[in-house]
Amino acid sequence: MHQRLKQILQKADADYADIRYEIKKNIFITLNGKELSNIGSTTTDGYVIRILKNGGFTSVAFTKETDAEKALKTAEENAELIGNTIEKPVKIAEVPVIKDTFIPELKEDPRKIPIEEKLSLLRHYNDIPLSHEKVAMTNMRYFEVTREKYFLSSEGTEIHEDLITTGIGGGITSKDGNLVQNVRIGAGGSDGFYTLRDLDGKFEERTKIVIDLLKAEPVKAGSYNCILNQGLAGVFAHEAFGHFSEADIVESLPAMRKKMQIGNKLGSDVLSITDNATLPNQLGFYKYDDEGVAVRKVNLLRNGVLTGRLHSRRTAEEFDEPISGHCVAEDFRYAPIIRMGTIFIEPQEKTLEQLMAELVDGLYILDPKGGQTSGENFTFGAQYGYLVKNGKKDRMIRDINISGNLYKTLMDITAVGNDLKLGKTGGCGKGQTNIRSCHGAPHILVKNVVIGGV
Repeated sequence: MHQRLKQILQKADADYADIRYEIKKNIFITLNGKELSNIGSTTTDGYVIRILKNGGFTSVAFTKETDAEKALKTAEENAELIGNTIEKPVKIAEVPVIKDTFIPELKEDPRKIPIEEKLSLLRHYNDIPLSHEKVAMTNMRYFEVTREKYFLSSEGTEIHEDLITTGIGGGITSKDGNLVQNVRIGAGGSDGFYTLRDLDGKFEERTKIVIDLLKAEPVKAGSYNCILNQGLAGVFAHEAFGHFSEADIVESLPAMRKKMQIGNKLGSDVLSITDNATLPNQLGFYKYDDEGVAVRKVNLLRNGVLTGRLHSRRTAEEFDEPISGHCVAEDFRYAPIIRMGTIFIEPQEKTLEQLMAELVDGLYILDPKGGQTSGENFTFGAQYGYLVKNGKKDRMIRDINISGNLYKTLMDITAVGNDLKLGKTGGCGKGQTNIRSCHGAPHILVKNVVIGGV
């Protein structure tokens, strides 16, 4: 394949050029209640050419090899037009030339599992909540995405890397009269089909939670000291903090760029945040980004001080900071953009019991349920929670919304647990969808959290 890509790229008239070819395969199964509403597979492929010429940087996607010459010419013309209109010519950071093939080792390759077995497993898990009288509906899906990627640059880099992602998940809805409650469930990863086996206990646990929510109390609005569990703290790390660690987000926002200068004190002394997509057997694992750059661990925040940032080649040159390998595309339809890989709050020493004792009275809130950010302010939902009295978990609560300011919240994190947990399902919708964007955290203690409720 690389030889064919060379034949295309050698015709480029540019300061720099690269081309990515992908074969993308999807398998999908959806159950609504007991009804099989969708099952099938698709295979698509295509190319993306990127051209840097006279200070203009542009890309063109196409699906037929016969259209390559036309796409190349269009990309060159667009780059020249951009170069003639922008004040500051685009430059890209220098990177090592790489020639490598990386095929991940999988425990049970999902591509070798018959679709009938996948459907049978999904039905089995779906039947667990549906066997309970108070469960009114389920919506469950199986997904499997394979990206077979080939990358070539005019500098000489040649990379072939496969990404295989699987998952099972969805929603469980309970009902009692007019009261309706729901929880989410998800499992999966990037290291094989085995991650989807033996999940009966997880489905039983989530079913019990959604039924118990029918008897839970709506939370009372106010300001509370809170413990956030791993899932909710991980979403905070990704949504509220992580996106401002992506250089393309802050570069055009002068006030944010000033606040997010390397060396600035942003959080409490106990707080450190890392992005490390090199961690094996995790959802967010990959070896090379879609610019042909090896991904590396980035210490973003250390003891509350900003120490790093996520970059593309362009932004690394713009900020004069080290390249990081975090420029990722959804698939062959898109040029890559800066994305988090596996972002998480670093664990400290305290157990959950110690955090509870330190909290004394407050809320213990668990698992994300939607949310949004607006500049440095955020609002997240939580699936459920508990009152905490005298350091002990008390009554269950529901209808929880959390809001706050990023910088105030970073300073208000007063203690961090020792029980780091990384998500088994992920995703990020910044510009494009990234199903392998992974986040995690240990339990964290946060003071003065604004909670919306009754």
